[in-house]
Amino acid sequence: MIRIDFNRLKFLVIDDNAHMRRIVRQLLHGFGSREIFEAEDGASGLEMFSAQKPDIVITDWAMPVYDGIEFTKTVRNSNSPVTRFVPIIMLSGHSEKRSVMEARDAGVTEFLTKPVAAKSLYERILSVVLAPRPFIRTKSYFGPDRRRTTNTKYAGPERRKGTEDAEIIEVAPLDNRLQAQRKQADSNAAGQRPGTAA
Repeated sequence: MIRIDFNRLKFLVIDDNAHMRRIVRQLLHGFGSREIFEAEDGASGLEMFSAQKPDIVITDWAMPVYDGIEFTKTVRNSNSPVTRFVPIIMLSGHSEKRSVMEARDAGVTEFLTKPVAAKSLYERILSVVLAPRPFIRTKSYFGPDRRRTTNTKYAGPERRKGTEDAEIIEVAPLDNRLQAQRKQADSNAAGQRPGTAA
């Protein structure tokens, strides 16, 4: 199994069920993560999101006040050039095709049904860290490419008509961005040590 350095990732877990937040937190700790922030609904999740700038968000769908779909749409429609690209993994007790498609159309990166299995969560995190899908911007959508594979021979009714109405934005793997940030931080720290030239 491929391994990533979880202790460099910051997670935000949003769920109105404290027991579910605890389960997800324990799984993330088991994977090696140390920075895990929690919120009990989408509104407080947005505040925590703005304050902590997590690398990955794991959110429940159905919550009072402000649900996971509203949270996702708010993040994707923000003006921030950085935070709007944050991977969002949605958890839901509903696995109907309609629910999955609604989450996908809101801009969710990955979808998991409850109860959450450790292996499934790990695989979704691995996917968003190492192999992120490009983002698509159209008049009515901004988010990860909704297509999992590109079949150039597909000619069905849901084929994208071309790229003239859609901007495709490649996203660097999160692991690469974290490595670059760490190198920059190490470089800055080395330049600030006593006895070294700045």
